[in-house]
Amino acid sequence: MSKRKVGSDLARIDGKRFSLDRVLTIVSALLLVIIVVIPVSMIFANALFLDGKLDLAMFIRVIGREENIGAMWNTIQIGFWVTLLGTIMGIFYAWLLGRSDVPLKGLMRGLFTIPYMFPPFFGAMAWDLMLSGRGGYVNTWLMSTFNLSSAPFNMNSLWGIIFVEVSYYFPFVFMQVVSALERMDPTLEESARIAGAKQGYVIRKITLPLVRPAISAGALLILICSLAHFGVPQILGFTNNIFTLPTKIYDLISRAAGDFQGVREATALSILLIGVVAIALIAQKLVLRSGSYDIIKGKSMRPTLIKLRKAKYPLLILSIITLIFIVVVPLVMIFLVGMLKAYGLPLTPENFTFRNYTNVLVDNKMVTDSIKNSLFLSVTAGIVTMFLGVMIAYVINKIKPKGKEVLEVISVLPYSIPGIVLAIGVILAWSGALKVNLYNTIWIILIAYIARYLSFSMKSASAALRQVHSSLEEASRSCGATHLESLRDITLPLIRPAMVSGFFLIFLPAIRELTTSLLLYGPYTRTLGVAIYSLRESGLIPQASALASIAIFIIIICNVVVTQVTKDRKGV
Repeated sequence: MSKRKVGSDLARIDGKRFSLDRVLTIVSALLLVIIVVIPVSMIFANALFLDGKLDLAMFIRVIGREENIGAMWNTIQIGFWVTLLGTIMGIFYAWLLGRSDVPLKGLMRGLFTIPYMFPPFFGAMAWDLMLSGRGGYVNTWLMSTFNLSSAPFNMNSLWGIIFVEVSYYFPFVFMQVVSALERMDPTLEESARIAGAKQGYVIRKITLPLVRPAISAGALLILICSLAHFGVPQILGFTNNIFTLPTKIYDLISRAAGDFQGVREATALSILLIGVVAIALIAQKLVLRSGSYDIIKGKSMRPTLIKLRKAKYPLLILSIITLIFIVVVPLVMIFLVGMLKAYGLPLTPENFTFRNYTNVLVDNKMVTDSIKNSLFLSVTAGIVTMFLGVMIAYVINKIKPKGKEVLEVISVLPYSIPGIVLAIGVILAWSGALKVNLYNTIWIILIAYIARYLSFSMKSASAALRQVHSSLEEASRSCGATHLESLRDITLPLIRPAMVSGFFLIFLPAIRELTTSLLLYGPYTRTLGVAIYSLRESGLIPQASALASIAIFIIIICNVVVTQVTKDRKGV
């Protein structure tokens, strides 16, 4: 008997005309259309059509502008170098902490994932304070100490942007590769060594090819994030007229001040950015398709650790110096500047005060509202998106209707679309064009968050649902339970750990989000990231640093809570 027939028979047993399967499928498809399809379609419709007719003249004119070609070239250069350097750095430290006998491995491994917790624009703020070509603290100190005529470093440059993004994105490769290295089958490496191969040859010819899928997946994450990133290029590049496609899109929207032509030009650049990201995705698929990866085995594998001998402590010192540069120095700088009485004063104890912290927390309603808004948005988006992702995953993996592949593609589509582009689509869709106007309300930000993070919960729930055999639910329904009861009492409790993990996967990035919120916030709907950015753009650098310090404190508390809640949850 086919599954569809079983479903309809059970629906009749339940005494209902429509089965729950059909209702869930229709609701899932409808919500995906509202949340994803309509905003994405509006971007293409506004870029390529005018008054219902195909109009490519504006699209070609915008793409062909010299300044926009320059922004695209900067985007490609930054994406290339950040991916290359971030991947090399991630592989090196993954190998060092995953396969060698370097001391303090457990502690170092935890510390190397810290940059993943914080938004990269915090790092851009910190490095700008230290090495800005216009008078960063470290540059000023070097010039006065060594009597230099000009600043020795300039963080407001293409390489400054690349440095900061590498510092915050290399954990994508590090975390993927270190896990793959620990699960690797060691027999091939051991065979090569027995045959007389040297360590360098074994790493180059055997170890690295074995973990190529993990390297490729991590590198793709770096590439997509770098191509679509807004905060670091905006903070470090704007003062030196260095634009990327995301910052150029934001510049067009800002200068348009509500003018529709400016928004159309931004949609044209958005399509260009989507095209660049799409090429990156296709390239990654080609890389993965060309390899064979079945030699990475299960958790029982314990690869032999490589003895570093005399290099052990020099490599440990190198790791500690790296951590100091990418983690400690930026955080300390933000905390110190947050305590300054005024920006520009020397970093000495007599110039420190806690007044900035009390001002932003007590006296600044915009800031307190932004903290409340971020907490509301991250918790609400986490809960709603988690349940929506579970429903869509259930439809795709258990109900398996015709066209389930389309539902899957639509649900993960926003993940491959840059946040600033998604924000434009949401504005075009839900600002009155379809007789629903949510602009300047918190609900339009919530819709954008749900669309952006839907793939996180969907993927997490899909992995859990694939481990729940259909016979459990069918046995329950055969014993007289309704479909809803078997879903509530059997399936959902079994995937509850994945639901909890899915919630936190959304909650954490949502509470520090900047790129999407920056185009969607209204007078009373600023988020935490937007409030920090606004204070900095207004020249209130110590206040912005103080609020960033508070945000860091909130993120650390959230991460501790996540670790405690999920440490004993192993999934179904």
